Amino acid sequence: TWDPIAKAYYWHRFFSHQPDLNFDNPNVLKAVVRVMRFWFDMGVDGFRLDAIPYLCEREGTSNENLPETHAVIRQIRAQVDAHYQNRLLLAEANQWPEDVREYFGDGDECHMAYHFPLMPRIYMAIAQEDRHPVVEIMQQTPEIPENCQWAIFLRNHDELTLEMVTSKERDYMYRMYAADPRARINFGIRRRLAPLMENDHERIKLMNSILLSMPGSPIIYYGDEIGMGDNIFLGDRNGVRTPMQWNADRNAGFSMANPQKLYLPIIIDPEYHYESVNVENSERNQSSFLWWTKRIVSMRKRFKPFGRGDMEFLPSDNPKVLAFIRKYRDENMLVVINL
Repeated sequence: TWDPIAKAYYWHRFFSHQPDLNFDNPNVLKAVVRVMRFWFDMGVDGFRLDAIPYLCEREGTSNENLPETHAVIRQIRAQVDAHYQNRLLLAEANQWPEDVREYFGDGDECHMAYHFPLMPRIYMAIAQEDRHPVVEIMQQTPEIPENCQWAIFLRNHDELTLEMVTSKERDYMYRMYAADPRARINFGIRRRLAPLMENDHERIKLMNSILLSMPGSPIIYYGDEIGMGDNIFLGDRNGVRTPMQWNADRNAGFSMANPQKLYLPIIIDPEYHYESVNVENSERNQSSFLWWTKRIVSMRKRFKPFGRGDMEFLPSDNPKVLAFIRKYRDENMLVVINL
């Protein structure tokens, strides 16, 4: 992109307002580390390293997964470890598990990495009532260093990406979860979890039960714990980025500002209206989805096999049954899920 002030072109992999930094310049790396340390000192627990495979560039390459990128990550990790404890670097690399494995290094690069291919296969398994998509991708997932962990999720602030599925599987997902063309963007679906499940709380519980029993650390996107809806009329991915719904007060308790000054409007769709779907209402009702989420997360924390254990799938003649054992030391947990 041409910059009229500098009178020069600059390189950007994504949007023009996101210029790529030159990490070959040691002063750039020092500046980035300085910014990271500022936020760590403010109390931030970790950073998501967005699109990390494209950190460095080299002529004649796709600029993806370069050795130089891993060298930069190791330098950043060394700085984090030298000054802080219990802080996190989370790799966002939308790739196959065997490729993402490299971003753990020898336990000296990222602490965690998103497991992108698992996510759409949980949706496929539910829609098809067939365990095969989940079993197949988990069997393809390599071992990682002992001090590292996968980040598993159902939704995030972007579209439900379908880059890690075949074109046939993508078409199937569109038919099942994005019949409305407005829900489709790039290679994905721009809806929240509750609308994707047609606000069926039993199906949402089933999805979360699978997620919370899988190897890795589950990430729950804000608002999904109360069944928040989205706004399909907002542009790009903004429909799933609306303000958190805390209560039925002005602006859903998110801000006392003039509603026109909010970064995005509050959800007022009748089915997901902030006056009914909010944290305060959910806290009062112990049969709410929020309380169910609290209980199942608490149960997961009680049993170490879910957090650190191995996984052994059990055979079944019925494809609708997903059964496996989670093992950690002398503790075994049997999980049986009716898809």
